Amino acid sequence: MKKNIILILLIPVFGLFTRLSAQNDFEIVKNVDIFISVLNELNDKYADEISPGELTQTAIKAMLLSLDPYTVYFNEGEIETYRMMNAGESGDVDVTLKNIDKQPVIVEMIGDGPSSKAGLRVGDRILKINGQSSENRDIDALILAMRGQPGSTYTVDVFRPTDGKNLTFKVKREKVKQPNIPYSGILGDKVGYIKLNQFLENAGQEVFDAYKQLKEEGMEYLILDLRDNGGGLLGEAVNIIDIFVGKDVTVVETKGKIEEMNRFYKTQNVAADPDIPIVVLVNEHSASASEIVSGTLQDLDRAVIVGKKSFGKGLVQKVYPMDYNTSMKVTVSKYYIPSGRCVQNIEYFDRDTTKGGYKIPDSLAVAYKTKNGRTVYDKGGVEPDVAVPDEEIPDILTALIEEQAIFDFANDYRAKHETIAEAEKFVVDDALYNEFLKFLQTKKYACTTALETKLEELKTAAEEDHSFADIQSAYNQLKSQIEKLKTQDLNTHKAQIERALTQEIVSRYYFSTGKLVNSLHHDSYIEAAKEVLLNSSRYNAILSPKK
Repeated sequence: MKKNIILILLIPVFGLFTRLSAQNDFEIVKNVDIFISVLNELNDKYADEISPGELTQTAIKAMLLSLDPYTVYFNEGEIETYRMMNAGESGDVDVTLKNIDKQPVIVEMIGDGPSSKAGLRVGDRILKINGQSSENRDIDALILAMRGQPGSTYTVDVFRPTDGKNLTFKVKREKVKQPNIPYSGILGDKVGYIKLNQFLENAGQEVFDAYKQLKEEGMEYLILDLRDNGGGLLGEAVNIIDIFVGKDVTVVETKGKIEEMNRFYKTQNVAADPDIPIVVLVNEHSASASEIVSGTLQDLDRAVIVGKKSFGKGLVQKVYPMDYNTSMKVTVSKYYIPSGRCVQNIEYFDRDTTKGGYKIPDSLAVAYKTKNGRTVYDKGGVEPDVAVPDEEIPDILTALIEEQAIFDFANDYRAKHETIAEAEKFVVDDALYNEFLKFLQTKKYACTTALETKLEELKTAAEEDHSFADIQSAYNQLKSQIEKLKTQDLNTHKAQIERALTQEIVSRYYFSTGKLVNSLHHDSYIEAAKEVLLNSSRYNAILSPKK
């Protein structure tokens, strides 16, 4: 009887065969038959009871993982979460959790949402959700427990270290929609700035609205910030390019196995502003639709790209509904920007992606030409016209961050101060920095620098070699000297530490958007962008072919 039930469940699979190409029919029929045989044998003979549904879903997901990370199967419960995420709704959860000292802690809050309104704060350690302990539960399970119908409620028990108390909060769920544009404004010198976080529904219209507002405020130059933007809807990328590029210009071409996936996407309207100088900011986390916008504007010589080489995702996905209210997101094509290049960085198919996949070596990069005749390459991702070097982070700052010293100080400050100055104006002054230094002494933070780590490795190696006694005196002198250097480093690198403190404190009052606004004052990408925009000779020279 069990065999018959499994066969009945799998009958819809065979309807697929009539749509398959002839050369694959036999292989698919054979392997589906093998899979059914394995499932039947397990159902009949395995020592414990099995769940055929769970085993089948595990098999499907493992199969898809062998193709690429973007081809994904959604069961009935997962598809609704995907739809909400694709609409820019975070599933009614407005906090980010992270395990710190084996406890789930709120490390970020998305705006003044339901959690903030209920009284929760960054730094709160989650003890229970709806009466169930958080112990031995992973972050995903806790987030799932927070989700639910808008208007319903859930309770959260937390320990708040700054108060030393256990507290209980009742949170009323709301639709939490993350904005495509968290911030736009004038940065001075008539330079407008638009930060685009994602390409979800209405992103194009929101960029256009922000552009119009900035023009009214006197903008003559534009910075479009696509850093850390993982992409979204291809159509919204086209809509954004449409604002700055003339009508009937090919923005992107998609090519796939089936004819309907081979398409050209063109601008539809007369450009609102075909002449304003533009810099697009990208980094290693700018992907997909971000690369369509940055790569297309680069290929058309319509903007200067500043930053670091982008992620390199030139694959297009489409969601297909399947039986039993399930769905599958399938990579159906690759996209190609106006020069003809594809930005895809890793060839997943038939590669060992567990080792990072295959990246295009410089020796195999093919040269393409932009509209003006500049040379660009298909080296995976969009390479910037102006590269921004990595900011060197001192060991002491890394240690303060890793040891949660800056995080905890910001929580402590928030507990003692109800308000602060506006996000863009707040700074950590000398008096507040001295408070931080006293805080470090009080809490006895063991901030271990990279140099200390190497010294301890040397000690361990010497002990294993039974020779530590021979170097112990030198070891003690070095350790003492490093401690002095750490104290000096708190002054030597004061400016960088102050900036980190400032942004962390600001985020407690004005959340992630306030942190972004405050960071723009000391942003090497912004400085590089303004240097290009405010020097018309340099801007034009970058967009001209080298002679």
